[in-house]
Amino acid sequence: MKIAFATQDKERVDAHFGWAKSIVVYEVSPAGHHFVESFEFGDKLEEDGDEDKLAPKLEAIKDCAIVYVAAIGGSGAARVVAMKIHPIKVPQPESITGILNKLQVVLQGTPPPWLRKALAKDGVRTFDFEEDEVAP
Repeated sequence: MKIAFATQDKERVDAHFGWAKSIVVYEVSPAGHHFVESFEFGDKLEEDGDEDKLAPKLEAIKDCAIVYVAAIGGSGAARVVAMKIHPIKVPQPESITGILNKLQVVLQGTPPPWLRKALAKDGVRTFDFEEDEVAP
């Protein structure tokens, strides 16, 4: 499953989706994670209501299941969700490697429903949830 991160320094999730200098993409699975690609955005990045600046960012994340951001505007969030990508806001800068490691652990167990849905976007069905059991 591909995961995107809005970042200024390529090490932490620390950027608003609309004005991120970079978006980095990683592949993550229960077995591990690896870097896929970095997209650079050198144009005017400040918040200005210019929706056209979102187009290249949306193109960069088109095959991702999740995008981690420090913040995202309403129209940006709506467009991301319309692409069946799950946006996740990180309240304070957080290490991309740390997030990837946590996701990997979650994928090794029973992922929560929202993550199962994100996995389904990839067409990956590596888990059988038909028999989810609840202890009596």
